[in-house]
Amino acid sequence: MALTLYVDTARWRAHHKHVLEQFPGLVPVCKGNGYGFGHERLAEEATRLGSDILAVGTTYEAARIKDWFSGDLLVLTPFRRGEEPVPLPDRVIRSVSSVDGVHGLVGARVVIEVMSSMKRHGVTEQDLPQLAHAIQDVRLEGFAIHLPLDRTDGSDAVEEVIGWMDRLRAARLPLHTMFVSHLKAEELARLQQQFPQTRFRARIGTRLWLGDHEATEYRGAVLDVTRVAKGDRFGYRQQKAASDGWLVVVAGGTSHGVGLEAPKALHGVMPRAKGVARAGLATVNRNLAPYVWSGKQRWFAEPPHMQVSILFVPSDAAEPKVGEELVAHLRHTTTQFDRLVDR
Repeated sequence: MALTLYVDTARWRAHHKHVLEQFPGLVPVCKGNGYGFGHERLAEEATRLGSDILAVGTTYEAARIKDWFSGDLLVLTPFRRGEEPVPLPDRVIRSVSSVDGVHGLVGARVVIEVMSSMKRHGVTEQDLPQLAHAIQDVRLEGFAIHLPLDRTDGSDAVEEVIGWMDRLRAARLPLHTMFVSHLKAEELARLQQQFPQTRFRARIGTRLWLGDHEATEYRGAVLDVTRVAKGDRFGYRQQKAASDGWLVVVAGGTSHGVGLEAPKALHGVMPRAKGVARAGLATVNRNLAPYVWSGKQRWFAEPPHMQVSILFVPSDAAEPKVGEELVAHLRHTTTQFDRLVDR
């Protein structure tokens, strides 16, 4: 009895092929929990796509993935002096976001990140004169720019990249390769047309692995079902049942990521109102579970346990049976499944 990730493999891979056609030379990203699929599986899929390079989040991830992927590995987290040294092969490329970082990687293969409107990290225009000298001591694989997802000020992503291309060119820095993130296919095509001597490579994770929502589905197996009457006490905290129904023990708990949710940026009145309503219900121990039964998302009977969750299903719904599976709406990047089934 498990929390299972079902994958419509043919459909999933067809989507990968479609994204690759839109973004020639794309760099697949495999970081964190492997977008819910795991590092080993995504390394296998990147190899299947014919990728010569795979982007990972940290040096620790690179150390694990190096045995599963034979091509180059691009570490996205920028190098910092004093970081713990991790033994890595020469095919690992480090991201750098400062002139000092370049000086600290003499002889290494590097990609230099420039400061975008994200304002997260990157070299600035003022750094470029010093950078021209510093790159003589490293093997420069290219520059990179990480762009925001939303552009609420109406600015143009392509124009932002062009601005940096012009600055780098004016500083007489090599522009053979530019790694980009969060561009549309048509935006990438515009850049490639304007700068034919530069190879633009899109680093893509979410759109590649999770872009077709119908290709994957989480399901939790029902482990136990217990009938309760209104007023019956149950669970760790011995709360009272609000009405007649069933307590349904289903696979999937906090160790799987069930009940954990990353903060979301809310836009508009309705989403904000729903957020306020959910917060109000939570203060009286009413929390909506990700599990669906009889066409409705059900409520947690109490907070999820480590490996299971207990749901309350009212008596006006069909009784779940042990061994049946409930669809679970879970976020891939925060979920750890028990098993993955290709179908």
